[in-house]
Amino acid sequence: MNNSPLVAIKDFNFSYRRKPVFQGLSLSLEPGYIYGLLGKNGTGKSTLLKNIAGLLFPDKGEIRVMDREPGKRRPAFLEDVYLVPEEFTLPPIGIGQWVRYNSVFYPKFDEALFAKAISDFAVPTGSKLNEMSYGQQKKALISFALAANTSLLLMDEPTNGLDILSKSQFRKVIAGCLDEGKCIIISTHQVRDLENLIDRVMIIDEGSILFDQRMDEIAQTLDFRVSFDPDETAMALYSESSLKGNAIITLNKEGEDSRPDLEMLYKAIMLHGPKFNSLFNQPKP
Repeated sequence: MNNSPLVAIKDFNFSYRRKPVFQGLSLSLEPGYIYGLLGKNGTGKSTLLKNIAGLLFPDKGEIRVMDREPGKRRPAFLEDVYLVPEEFTLPPIGIGQWVRYNSVFYPKFDEALFAKAISDFAVPTGSKLNEMSYGQQKKALISFALAANTSLLLMDEPTNGLDILSKSQFRKVIAGCLDEGKCIIISTHQVRDLENLIDRVMIIDEGSILFDQRMDEIAQTLDFRVSFDPDETAMALYSESSLKGNAIITLNKEGEDSRPDLEMLYKAIMLHGPKFNSLFNQPKP
């Protein structure tokens, strides 16, 4: 994969009416990866995506996307970045007309990919966009975003409004669209929706990145399992009771890849972030 960053953020500060949201944030995102930006509502996820897209502007620091300054909104930047917002309004026209009007702004737009995504999502093509349910509108917007074929795709709470089957289809469609030249950033508070999809997880709270690790590193460092041993549970890095026993996170002493539970990891980081971060700075067992 290309190791040069597609998104480079350095000493990023941002405030709303003097209320600090980010202070001194630095982040580097590479092409070829799907990033999960996890956190509660109101913690700065949408703000970060909008700054990367050039819709908001840093108070201090620098954001570079494909070595361009997003806030300048140059055509070469706009045609290669797409943001799926959490809130949106679609016009009272049919899907075909909507695509014709908007696809011209994206030189790499793939009509076959759009048609496949619309079909996979079972979006009705005979209705006007504004007459569709919120979930169907969201699926149409996601389909267009994927077909735009941009190098950077930003998605803010994309699974809101999707039913269980649609969420499963979303994961399949997204995974099938990634290549080594693209970077996809998905922000959500619905942590479980990104399982088996993302390559790197970033957990954000109160404008700070609490945790930032690749999924393969997490699988090699931590062990996620169910235990019926009270002593083992007491010694675990994190535990929570379940109907099947105690779900625990322990150090992966065997060195074999485990299967991370994103929802449990998220809760553990929110409660014990520094303890977990320290484990990734130590030699592997």
